[in-house]
Amino acid sequence: MSLFDRLVVSTLPFVPKTVVGIIAKRYIAGETTAEALAVAADLNDQGFLTALDMVGEDVSNLNKAREAADTYGFLLDEIQRQGLETNVSLKPTQLGLRIDKNACRDLIRSLIEKAQGHNNFVRIEMEDSTCTTDTIALYRSLRSDFDNTGIVLQAYLRRTKEDVAAIVDIPPNVRIVKGVYVEPRRIAYKAPRIINKNYMYLAETLLRKGAYVAFATHDELLVWETFRLVESLGLPSSAYEFQMLLGVEKQLRHTIRDAGHRIRVYIPFGSDWHPYSVRRLRENPKIAGYVMQAMLQRQ
Repeated sequence: MSLFDRLVVSTLPFVPKTVVGIIAKRYIAGETTAEALAVAADLNDQGFLTALDMVGEDVSNLNKAREAADTYGFLLDEIQRQGLETNVSLKPTQLGLRIDKNACRDLIRSLIEKAQGHNNFVRIEMEDSTCTTDTIALYRSLRSDFDNTGIVLQAYLRRTKEDVAAIVDIPPNVRIVKGVYVEPRRIAYKAPRIINKNYMYLAETLLRKGAYVAFATHDELLVWETFRLVESLGLPSSAYEFQMLLGVEKQLRHTIRDAGHRIRVYIPFGSDWHPYSVRRLRENPKIAGYVMQAMLQRQ
């Protein structure tokens, strides 16, 4: 991390919300479902698939969890009504995982059922390592009844090799990410080279076992490696997809699309954009640094 990036991270808690909003505007679709759906429609018109995610996690009570579920239910209905190539991605702690595991499972089950009726899909996100075991158990219990749901696995966690082995019998739909939560070295790899190697090892293992894999990365080296991998395995473009965050690496996003690969843009939105943005920027200081430098240059 450069000195400038470190400075940006250390001062983020003191940056006015309006300034964070300027930075976040590039990465957040807006506060409302209407704004998020409009962004999804525009990206669909450009040839991109999309996924909607209402920011927020760790709800304080089940009423908040039910409100989040209602919003996702509304989104699934609107996606169907508007004919969008869009699915939804949700965080278990936003649906009450830390409060009541059974209630959380029931809320997510109801959303997967609704999505199934709309011929749509629900992605269950992976959060910090304290949630990993419960999230995988949740996914396995739901995947046994539904094939329109997927999970996220993190390449920087040392345990993920075993987690893949525990779900490949399903077969799963897996979004692979490097991982952004701050975790201790005893459970997470820290060297970028090792994380990248593990990412590709996991991807190849899953693909060879018949899983549908979503390569979520903004790292062009990993994109090149995945191009090589799917070509060597002789896979059709329907067997995998790429995923990227809204506002990040637009040129690479277009390059992937133009090469004939499916690519999905992940669209965060919601009224809790400020804590989400601060966390994202702290976890990705280079992004914060780039944006701050651009703002200073414009000034």
